[in-house]
Amino acid sequence: MNLGNGDGDATTSELLRAQAHIWNHTFSFINSMCLKCAIELGIPDLIHHHGQPMTLLELVSALHIQPTKAHCIHRLMRILVHSGFFELRDLEEADRQTRYVLTCASRLLVKHNPSSVALFALITLEAFSMDQFQHLSEWLKDDEDFHPSTFEMAYGVTAWEFARRNPEVNRLFNKAMASDSSLIAKVVVDTCGGVFEGLSSVVDVGGGTGTMGKAITEAFLYMECTVLDQPHVVDGLVGSERLKFVGGDMFVEIPPADAIFLKWILHDWSDEKCIDILKRSKEAVSGRGKVGKVIVIDMVVGNQTGDHRFTETQLFFDLEVMVTFNGKERDEKEWEMLFVDAGFSGYKIVSHLGLRSLIEIYP
Repeated sequence: MNLGNGDGDATTSELLRAQAHIWNHTFSFINSMCLKCAIELGIPDLIHHHGQPMTLLELVSALHIQPTKAHCIHRLMRILVHSGFFELRDLEEADRQTRYVLTCASRLLVKHNPSSVALFALITLEAFSMDQFQHLSEWLKDDEDFHPSTFEMAYGVTAWEFARRNPEVNRLFNKAMASDSSLIAKVVVDTCGGVFEGLSSVVDVGGGTGTMGKAITEAFLYMECTVLDQPHVVDGLVGSERLKFVGGDMFVEIPPADAIFLKWILHDWSDEKCIDILKRSKEAVSGRGKVGKVIVIDMVVGNQTGDHRFTETQLFFDLEVMVTFNGKERDEKEWEMLFVDAGFSGYKIVSHLGLRSLIEIYP
């Protein structure tokens, strides 16, 4: 049976699949909200500390949920299992109760894990919430370009100013970035340590509370690291003989060093702002009698061509940084154009780090 007219004719089956596709995307926010709920309830932590697969009754008891709502926890866990955050385990026991165990993803949601992604998820879903997406169509039609981002349209200030005015948001954001740096630092040190060969100094631009800088100086005992960030971020932070914190503005001046390290910085900014940052970085590695390099960790959209989910997540990030910061995730050609416009002579993508890549740029 065909329904519709003209070239758009479709079978009943195709129309029903199309309807399901639309509904799936309409309700896809429920995945995010269920993830948020699981983190807030501490479900990954409870199963982790339980030390063995956990039954629904044990989970309900540990959560102090009213017995009449036990079926709600079952339904919440059912979608979280479907989404890959937990697995079901049937044990060879008399009670034959189904038990929940952690997956690799939910282990990264255990809060005391130094590389936990829980805080990043929560702050994204709360402080940087879906509110700004409600303004997306309005922002796209804004002829006056009065608001650089939909975040500013929603909250009246930029995301950076919002964080500066809200110390708790700023603290949580820095902790979330530190957890991410803890994970990436281990990967970089273990698999990309060669990028630091021949270097004696590095400036970690936007390095926050110094998680990456500490990892670099601990792994490479000949390295000195300066963490450059906004004064309100680094005020009160204590370094060491080889790790120093400097308050400043990367658009004004970046301290000289053998290498400038830009982890997850450039995607927050427009092409014009990125060129400014890269030019400052180029000056910083070219003024000490020897030519150094710039090391970037950021997404290269499409770098995992065989993995649809990786590309989808990169595209999600692109829209997230667009509405929040008026930033951009870039493919390799877009990165190359930035490097050329900033006056660099060449670059090399050294390694793929999951969704992100490590790029060396040469003056």
